[in-house]
Amino acid sequence: MAAAQGQRSDGAGEMDGSEGKVADSAPRAFRAAVEALRGARLRPEIEIDATRAPQRLAPYAYALEAAVVDGEEDLADGRLVLLHDPAGHDAWQGTFRLVTLVRAELEPEMAADPLLPEVCWSWLTGALRSRGLPVSEASGTVTRAGSYYFGGLAERPPASQIEIRASWTPREGSGGVPDTGAHLAAWCELLCQVAGLPPAGPGNGTGDGSVVSLPQRRGPLAP
Repeated sequence: MAAAQGQRSDGAGEMDGSEGKVADSAPRAFRAAVEALRGARLRPEIEIDATRAPQRLAPYAYALEAAVVDGEEDLADGRLVLLHDPAGHDAWQGTFRLVTLVRAELEPEMAADPLLPEVCWSWLTGALRSRGLPVSEASGTVTRAGSYYFGGLAERPPASQIEIRASWTPREGSGGVPDTGAHLAAWCELLCQVAGLPPAGPGNGTGDGSVVSLPQRRGPLAP
């Protein structure tokens, strides 16, 4: 994958489920959307690369995996999949769909916040809105879970995790191609906020008063 702002590595393969290149036989709109993903300017805390895409969700698919890195610690990770069906899809109300999974471990005070699910969802919608990205048919879940250790693992402190699964239909622009680079940047902002980093931009704000912040992490995640 071509280098841009953020940390990337080169991919290889064809549209047979391998990582990287898109076959020349793929629709022009899909190839343009993938190129926009490759050219997106991202925050330097993000490490991102192509990964194997699912094969049964749409005729064409391209996937990225990313992590928010602090030194040698991954503070959050996730996967973003671009789906394309040239014939359109009734459930999508369009020909493109973005599907995501984001995961992170949380500090106990964050995990205990009763507003956590609503806040996490607002991070996604706010990141899209702040970039002027209209979407439709958005849906998703926010799940938090706690782990407690016993026996030989009893010395480990309790751990809490957050998981966000979401999908949305991006508005198609010129030539039927959505601004996938801007959608990727918005998704990476969600990833950074789940990791506990402040929002990017002037004054560390998103310009969206509906986006709420939770307490930041005190330091890297415990192993």
